[in-house]
Amino acid sequence: MELELIGISPNIREIRQQIDKIADVEFNTVVCGETGVGKELVVRMLFEKSARAGNPFVKVNCAALPDELMESEMFGYEQGAFTGAVRKMRGKFEQAHRGLLFLDEIGDMSVALQAKLLHALQDGEFTPLGAEGTLRSNAWIIAATNHDLKRDIEQKKFRTDLYYRINEATIQIEPLRNRPEDIPALIEYYGETYARQFGKKWPPDGSEAVVNRMRTYDWPGNVRELQNVLRRLIIIDNSTDEILASLVRRENSRSPDNGKPGLSIMRELGFNGGEPSLDSLSLKTIGKRASDLIERQTISYVLDKTGWNRSKANKILGISYKTLLTKIHELNLSPPI
Repeated sequence: MELELIGISPNIREIRQQIDKIADVEFNTVVCGETGVGKELVVRMLFEKSARAGNPFVKVNCAALPDELMESEMFGYEQGAFTGAVRKMRGKFEQAHRGLLFLDEIGDMSVALQAKLLHALQDGEFTPLGAEGTLRSNAWIIAATNHDLKRDIEQKKFRTDLYYRINEATIQIEPLRNRPEDIPALIEYYGETYARQFGKKWPPDGSEAVVNRMRTYDWPGNVRELQNVLRRLIIIDNSTDEILASLVRRENSRSPDNGKPGLSIMRELGFNGGEPSLDSLSLKTIGKRASDLIERQTISYVLDKTGWNRSKANKILGISYKTLLTKIHELNLSPPI
């Protein structure tokens, strides 16, 4: 799959600009965001846009291994360095020489191992377990985390000196609930991608209701959850009713409304000041709000994809040029600066 950062939100536009700038100078970077927002995609885009593309891309999952294994994984070991070391193993640092070393979930790394990592980053030198001499590595370091590292520093869980060594630049990816305008574009992109991959139709027959619901769901699991639901929708025939019910159940289970029916969807449609008054809940009013929400997201997506070429956009949307201009005004849309 081609690497592409999908979305039209200010956050995604800013990240695209950051990727271009950071890839040119190869600053050590921390990519921050909740689980499932696409941190590894951003790291790989940085790598592919840099002069190091084509050299090794080496990933270390800092949350997956205990300290005693992580150290040997990072720095390698000599044959006979410990029981079971029947052959020499090159560590990730050595493997990433002249390439990129991706430290995934660095916030889960122990403080003891952070100290050894800092030493390697400061000098570019490290010593494999059981070795007498040191090795050098010119690896570009990019880390990712779902932690608030500044808070971890305050709680003595993360070293301040390591933070500033790896954090020459920061990329913050917002969760999907903070950028709902990106959701329709993500659904269409991954829906079409998976349909091609599995030889299926997009959208599947009879899926209109579930796809519309997906556009207004807040996706607590972010892009990863959205991808999983789309794969299931495309691969499993007759799954639309089950998926729709599942989305509703997930939302209700997280709802702060104490089981009061309808309040979650009311918030989605703009009733954010507590329970809406009964005189504002005619179906005509609700229908207009729902229509505006879907129209805004769809028109924004088409305009972004056409580079705000209104002549192309109105043909794609199947409306007149004048109607498109009216809707842009009514929905308070504006092109990127």
